[in-house]
Formats: sequence, structure tokens, C-alpha cells
Amino acid sequence: MNRYETPRVPGEARIRYLDADFQILSPGTFVRCAVTGQSIPLDELKYWSVARQEAYVDATSALARYRENGDTA
Repeated sequence: MNRYETPRVPGEARIRYLDADFQILSPGTFVRCAVTGQSIPLDELKYWSVARQEAYVDATSALARYRENGDTA
């Protein structure tokens, strides 16, 4: 199932993040940013970490988490 086949069930989805795609484990309409806590609609989800299995609202948040974990850009 990809993001366009997702049933519209209100609430937070559980996602398995893959390389260049994601798999919906529990249906929902959004996920939360691991850095800011903001809701991210599934059709707008563009940034995530496969290694950490977490989503980010934007590139700035993804970079902040990357640096927070001692990685260098």
C-alpha cells in the first residue's frame, strides 16, 4: 500500500519508513514530527529517517535531528 491508497481514517498513522517510500502499519491521516511535534499529513510527508524510524516536518528539522545525534553534514 502506498500513500495514495491509504484509507482516510482520522488520527495518527503508524508508519514503517523505507528508502524512498514508507509502509502504513496502522491507518491514519498524519504522523508527528520527531523534532517539533507538528502533525504532518501523509500526503505531505517528504522527510524521514530510515535508521531512526521517525518523520520530520521539513529539511531544517531533519538536519537539526541529524546534528543532535552527533552526525556531521
